[in-house]
Amino acid sequence: MASEDDEAKTGGAAEAPRPDPASGEQAVDPKIAAAVAAAEAAGPQNGESVRIDSWIWAVRLVKTRSLGATACKGGHVRVNGQSVKPSHSLRIGDEVRLRQENRERIVVVKRLIRKRVGAPVAIQCYVDNSPPPPPREAVAPAGIRDRGTGRPTKRDRREMERLRGLMGGGAGRPREH
Repeated sequence: MASEDDEAKTGGAAEAPRPDPASGEQAVDPKIAAAVAAAEAAGPQNGESVRIDSWIWAVRLVKTRSLGATACKGGHVRVNGQSVKPSHSLRIGDEVRLRQENRERIVVVKRLIRKRVGAPVAIQCYVDNSPPPPPREAVAPAGIRDRGTGRPTKRDRREMERLRGLMGGGAGRPREH
């Protein structure tokens, strides 16, 4: 059995250098690195700024830029604790809070970009400090009937409505005669 020194001399089993986890470096895919470089080249030059509605769209926090502007106008976007207009200029290090769909996203700006980029590149433009999303309720779907059972009876319909929570439950209503 050959020792490690013998393998190094003969050129067998050469490994690529790995980043040291203690130094804080992360291995970055060359494609992602190239995309990040392209996004930075297309981004603002020294002294220029990026609008908040454009940035939250570019880093994929919202689906469209107009949704980003609407969120800003509605008071759902805060930068460093202040509610902002869509035209607010963003700087590196700003904390952006975005409320959407019963969840608050809290991100810190690492890079300013103007153009929308892919998800792996977008993640490198901010630090996500958001709390984990709330768990989805494991609720059995109410009202699913077996195929071929026909139209529900009045009793079945009331039962389904009660399960769905419509009409205030129905069980406690007084009967009229």
